[in-house]
Amino acid sequence: MGHGLHDLAGHNAWATTQVLAVCQDVDGSTLDATVPGSYGTIIATLRHLIDSEASYLFRLTGAWPEYPWALGEAVGLDVLAERAALLATTWERFLAGGVDTERMGEARGDDGTVFAVPAGVFVTQALRHANEHRAHICTILGALGHEPPDVSAWGYADATGRSTPKTMPIDD
Repeated sequence: MGHGLHDLAGHNAWATTQVLAVCQDVDGSTLDATVPGSYGTIIATLRHLIDSEASYLFRLTGAWPEYPWALGEAVGLDVLAERAALLATTWERFLAGGVDTERMGEARGDDGTVFAVPAGVFVTQALRHANEHRAHICTILGALGHEPPDVSAWGYADATGRSTPKTMPIDD
């Protein structure tokens, strides 16, 4: 449990939970809202973020005998929160084992091309992808006058005890 991937995956799970919690407190018209430059509506972006993360983890870990749910299901926030919790647990189990970031896996390009890619790239893509889409959701929330959650690494460190205040010596 001592390598930096744990904080990266921990932040990812925590940040998604923060966004989902804020979204639980907004109305349906806000969940169905979008702004130019974002992926789509808030709810569609959340579904895409969580479906994609499951896809990356499925290919990284083989944690499920088959994909854990039907892609593109129009599920609500409660189901998305359950799925996000399952993904967080799957990340923890994956990282608790010996992570071979050079182990090759298979990915598909947008044009259907299949190519080999190291596991470390899957991890990088999963975390980068989630950050990008959480930013889209926070942008939409802010544009509509809602306070987006602080999903920064500093927010994660404060919330999880990964940072502690230090007292500065007082000069006499």
